[in-house]
Amino acid sequence: MSGRDTGTVTAVWTDFGGVLTPPIADTMQTFCSRHGMDPRALQRATLKVAREFGTDDVMEPVDTPLVSEREWIRRISEALVGEGHPPVELETIADAWFDGREVNTAWLHALAEQREAGVHVGMLSNMVPTWDDHWRRMLDPESHFDAVVLSFVVGHRKPEPGMFRLAQEQAGVPAHECVLVDDIEANCAGARAAGWNAVHFTSTADAIEELAALTGRPAAIGSNP
Repeated sequence: MSGRDTGTVTAVWTDFGGVLTPPIADTMQTFCSRHGMDPRALQRATLKVAREFGTDDVMEPVDTPLVSEREWIRRISEALVGEGHPPVELETIADAWFDGREVNTAWLHALAEQREAGVHVGMLSNMVPTWDDHWRRMLDPESHFDAVVLSFVVGHRKPEPGMFRLAQEQAGVPAHECVLVDDIEANCAGARAAGWNAVHFTSTADAIEELAALTGRPAAIGSNP
């Protein structure tokens, strides 16, 4: 569901994983299958490590970052071994995580249409530092976005208010003229708490329709699901 008044949004901020890419759950399943991991065991291990840093958000330790990816993986591996799972023999998961990952071209096209109509279009993502080169190889940020705000660069992350404040300053517009499009409802809730609009991304077609209503700029619905 989207946020406030229609036709008033002038700045669109899109998430990366799960919006500009297939759902995170699909990527996780592919990753686990390739490495012979039980997804439930991996989820328990990453949660255990997250709680060592005082959070239930499994990615917070590594995308702010509070710890290096190598150390994060080492701790996860120890947690997996502790419950009888083979250790993780990786120094980074970026190569496997991004291998074969596709870009949501229909959503990218819709964003381009909004940008051509004068809407500020940015990417707002909780991103692991060692993954930065990988997503940039998937799409050229300078060709598609007016600004990019990444958690590991700015030291804030969604759904923290500081992340939205920085993005709003980048766009140079009031909070009520900003919208976040994100596949995680907690991030959408954080945006709304900051005075933004939000679109909880569940399908490309629905998000395109909601975004067009918020900006007042019609957009064509592409072929992606």
